[in-house]
Order: sequence, then structure tokens, then C-alpha cells
Amino acid sequence: MPLNFSKKVFITCAITGSGSTQDRSKFVPRSPKEIADSAILAAKAGAAIVHCHVREPDTGEPSRDLSYYREVTDRIRSSEVDVVLNLTAGMGGDLVLGGTKSPLPLAKGTDMISAEERVAHIVECLPEICTLDCGTMNFAEADYVMTNTPGMLRSMAGMMGELGVKPEIEAFDTGHLWFAQQLVSEKVIAPDALVQLCMGVPWGAPDDLNTFMAMVNNVPKDWTFSAFSLGRNQMAYVAAAVLAGGNVRVGLEDNLWLRKGVLATNEKLVERAKVIIEGMGAELMDAEEVRNKLNLKKRLPSS
Repeated sequence: MPLNFSKKVFITCAITGSGSTQDRSKFVPRSPKEIADSAILAAKAGAAIVHCHVREPDTGEPSRDLSYYREVTDRIRSSEVDVVLNLTAGMGGDLVLGGTKSPLPLAKGTDMISAEERVAHIVECLPEICTLDCGTMNFAEADYVMTNTPGMLRSMAGMMGELGVKPEIEAFDTGHLWFAQQLVSEKVIAPDALVQLCMGVPWGAPDDLNTFMAMVNNVPKDWTFSAFSLGRNQMAYVAAAVLAGGNVRVGLEDNLWLRKGVLATNEKLVERAKVIIEGMGAELMDAEEVRNKLNLKKRLPSS
């Protein structure tokens, strides 16, 4: 099969995520200021898009606090860098069962809220992009399920469209791409869709190259895709994504290490990805080029 090599590539930096990484690296940002500052440094290093979650500043636990999202957004937009803001909308679909002998009542960690609540910070901040986890799946934890029903996804995607915010379809397996195509056919999502191929996340699509190319081959030709893998395979997937005709995601959400024994920062991961991309003969896209490619509307800082 011939390669569909990307000549122009954008980097997304996933700044902090919502996983339990805050105590494994001193570089994982917690407070809104730390998250915004890290995003700004990543943009200066070459990221055209920054993907942001928020955390409780004291504990590092994942949060849905609107004031944190507002602060992160305002700090990034008021900075001297031009970068596309991508906020998560993945929070609020956490289902933790009580165990195999007694699944009910639901256990601590369950966070199931309405579609309106799940996009409340999107309404508040109006990022250019926000994520849409396009399916339900088991994660590594024994009794945890990431829950995204077809009804919930239709509702959330519809609200994103009404707000003028582009969904980034997070696809953890081929069935998620199948449903995303259904949303496009129903005109819930615009036909020039954006998709992130999430490889190696237990228990979604494994990050072997055969599975990766199966995912790529299920992305419609008129869509834009990006891809990532976790941990030590993060940089290998920079090269794989470019070779397959896609774009690149790196960042501390997915990988804490620059090399064995050396903890990474977001900007160092972006710098490493930039070296790989340019070493392959491709060019980096800046934020304005990404807006033109994806039909995004730049948002101004709030007054």
C-alpha cells in the first residue's frame, strides 16, 4: 500500500489530561496558571493546538470547575502566542460499578451528568475545538466504564455545532469511527470532520501498525485526522502519523518521559516531535494555517 505522506503537519499538545499522573511527575501542571503557562510554552515550541483539561490545584485531581476553564482560556488568549484552543468535553461520563459480586450501588468515582452540564464550560469559554469521545469503552481499571451513549453524543455534538465549536472526534476503536460517520450522515457533525485516533489506550485499539492502518483506512478521505500513542511509543507515532497522511499529538496527558530516566515537559515533547517531523521533510503548520484548514473561527480574549 503506498504511503500518503503528510507534507504539512500540525502538532496538538495535550497539556495535562485527567489521569492519575499528577504525583508521577513534577512537570504535570495542576493550577489554571500552570496549565496555561505550559500551553503557552508548548505553542512557542511549535504546537498549533493545545488540548486542555483542568485539575484541582491542591490535589491535582481532575475537575470540571468552570472558573478553572475560564482562567485557563483567558490566560492563553491574552498571551503573546497565537494558538488554537481545544478543551476536553470528556468529563462527566464516568461509571464505576461496585464490583462483580455487587455492581450496584455505583461506587465512588462515578460522575454521570447531563449533556448540558458536560458542555457547560464549552458554552462559557467557546474554544475553537472541543473533544467528543465517540463511544463507550472499558478502561484499564477493573470496574470503570467510560460512558458515551449514542443519544448523549448526538446531543453534545448538536450543541457544539450550534455554538460554532468544532468537535474533535476521539476514536478509540473502529466502531467509534463508524458511529462518527453516522453523525456526519445525520448532519449532526459537519462533513469536514476532525478526528483523533487514540492508540494503545487499554482497552481500545492496540497501537500495533496493522491496527493503526485499519483505523486510518476507516477515516473518510475528506476528514482531517491526527494520531497518538501512549508512553514510550509516543514519538514513534509522530513518525507513523506523518507517514500515514495525518497530524500529530504529543504531551504529558499521554507520556511523561522524554527518554528513559528523564521526565519530560510539554514544550520538550513538542520540540522532539518537531525534530522528527522536519527531519522527515514535512513542514509545521501554525495556528492560522490550522484555522484555515479546519474552518475555525478565532476567538478573542474576554473583556
